[in-house]
Amino acid sequence: MENNFKETSNFNEPIPVFKVDPIMVLVFGFLTCGLYLIYWNIKVAEVFNAVAEKEVVSQPIAIFAGCCMPVNIYFYYLAGKEALPKVYERTGELQKDQSTLLIVLGFFFPIAAAMIVQGDINRLYK
Repeated sequence: MENNFKETSNFNEPIPVFKVDPIMVLVFGFLTCGLYLIYWNIKVAEVFNAVAEKEVVSQPIAIFAGCCMPVNIYFYYLAGKEALPKVYERTGELQKDQSTLLIVLGFFFPIAAAMIVQGDINRLYK
């Protein structure tokens, strides 16, 4: 039997637009008692995967990062180590490693870490 299936990759698609003011991430995070961060994690994971052209953050990690502390810290580790350097490369900015900062903020104040990541992502759309 012949296999008539073609390999397709979702990573050749354009970068999805998810431009939100970092202050609004803070406001929505507080108003929804953190539920907005689950949605935010999913959308940011889509952007990271498109920028890196591979799966950096899977959907289950993005979903559980919004509600479970250890997974949240892992999400910010992946963002700082693997995804944000690709964002900086696309925007032409100086490469910097923010993984330690994001891990510490993700542990103590996750919304602040989300604001930093959103600010870096917004630079893609300028």
